[in-house]
Amino acid sequence: MSSEDKKNRSHLPMPNTSPPGLITFDAKDPDSKFPPIEQLRPPKGAPNVLVILLDDAGFGSASAFGGPCQTPNAEKLAANGLRFNRFHTTALCSPTRQALLTGRNHHSAGMGGITEIATGAPGYCSVLPNSMSPLAKTLKLNGYATAQFGKCHEVPVWETSPMGPFDAWPTGGGGFEHFYGFIGGEANQWYPTLYEGTTPVEPEKTPEEGYHLMEDMTEKAMAWMSQQKALAPDKPFFAYFAPGATHAPHHVPKEWADKYKGKFDGGWDALREETIDRQKKLGVIPADCDLTARPKEIAAWDDAPEGFKPVLRREMEVYAGYMEYTDYQVGRLIDGLEKLGVLDDTLVFYIIGDNGASAEGGINGCFNEMGYFNGLQGFETPEYLGARLDKLGGPESYNHYAVGWAHAMNTPYQWTKQVASHFGGTRNGTIVHWPNGIKAKNELRSQFTHVIDVAPTILEAAGIPEPVAVNGVHQDPIEGVSMLYTFNDASAAERHETQYFEMFGNRGIYHKGWTAVTKHGTPWLVMSEKRPALDDDIWELYDTTQDWSQAHDLASQNPQKLHDLQRLWLIEATRDKVLPIDDQ
Repeated sequence: MSSEDKKNRSHLPMPNTSPPGLITFDAKDPDSKFPPIEQLRPPKGAPNVLVILLDDAGFGSASAFGGPCQTPNAEKLAANGLRFNRFHTTALCSPTRQALLTGRNHHSAGMGGITEIATGAPGYCSVLPNSMSPLAKTLKLNGYATAQFGKCHEVPVWETSPMGPFDAWPTGGGGFEHFYGFIGGEANQWYPTLYEGTTPVEPEKTPEEGYHLMEDMTEKAMAWMSQQKALAPDKPFFAYFAPGATHAPHHVPKEWADKYKGKFDGGWDALREETIDRQKKLGVIPADCDLTARPKEIAAWDDAPEGFKPVLRREMEVYAGYMEYTDYQVGRLIDGLEKLGVLDDTLVFYIIGDNGASAEGGINGCFNEMGYFNGLQGFETPEYLGARLDKLGGPESYNHYAVGWAHAMNTPYQWTKQVASHFGGTRNGTIVHWPNGIKAKNELRSQFTHVIDVAPTILEAAGIPEPVAVNGVHQDPIEGVSMLYTFNDASAAERHETQYFEMFGNRGIYHKGWTAVTKHGTPWLVMSEKRPALDDDIWELYDTTQDWSQAHDLASQNPQKLHDLQRLWLIEATRDKVLPIDDQ
């Protein structure tokens, strides 16, 4: 915190008046003195903050981390900033977002799963304890202007109607002064259900007139930031830009998908090999990193019927176009900040995915993703999909790609979204850009970091202390570790040394380079798979200081280490309200 800042920022809101001194009878009396009316502002030097969080994008998807989907704007930010190649999420959207916005682990914050599967258990109730002030609220009570654009999937389902209550909405208890976006897990990008604040609004045009939600929310965000800097230029902003992209439905203007025609003809197995080669050349993984084996649950590309391969290829072309289109809109946002002259003093987090790539499209992919969630995917036969190939990504579709592509988008790691045990579900490439605060350019940071580390990083960068009390409620400590120590020191010793993972019974623990993990369920078999008893799950052990991708299981060679880490997982799970484990 700035040494010049004498305010007591640990109890929020801060008092906005001070006791009077001498009280005179006549205001004209020369002894009449009044304190100046202060406008609430953060400590001097606090930067603007822009957090960009993409949806359902794996580590091996974006070109900024060696993937096949072109993300030139992510690359541009990385060239003038930092790439974090050991940044982790929770393996699912609502939990990652709750963790990001609070600095607490997702079970601690009541979000052990998505809001739609909430139970009365404290770690799974989807209700944020009022002892955990959201980051936006803390920043607002310290003088920041705050706004959110895009996806909000942290509202308990019984509070999502336009009648509220709005305690968990962005502009309710979330701490945002402005919100433009949707409430829930996903949005039709052509025909979204939108809110401005808590008021339902309609898109201003139709898909036939060129409407797409990504462009719409980008323009709304640019307009808000321009207005904020025009009317309160001395006040920094916190903007949270959370597209529904690249979550299904994979909706994108056709010309963007067509840019990738023929690029995936070799299939997902070849794509994994091509991606890991690019990743090694780029330096985002070590040169000796091994490509993990494809699980037996995922078919080899060569075993797919030849007549069905055109559909499978088009699914991936559509997804790649969707990601590039999303990055293009992010680029417009960044260009807007540059034109306003504030980019250099804006701390930008570009987090490429709130979990690993999604396997919720099933083995074949789907024309309507709702089939997956309702156990109806068997009706979407190859013949059904083939007849709709040209409509994938368009307004008539609600599409998702096949599991094989999702696995390839998580190269070089095992598994996918929902599988919190392995890095394929939890490791997401992240870029940090802040020219006024980071001397290094185009450098890599490989300290272990997690989404709960973002909030304390922003608070430290702004010189704002973690609040002791908010609205009279004593606050639970933030569980993340600020990443600021890494910004100008690539060799700084790692500070986030221990981190548990859990989602639907898939469990893992990271501790000082070692990981112990167990996969309990397979996402695309959720309706048919008979899951084992939790005690019967088979644990694996990896030394990630030597084995970057978790390719070589050491459980049989070092059973004592595995036992120690399993016990540590249980301790952390007990502390963070993971128990009782819910795999239903």
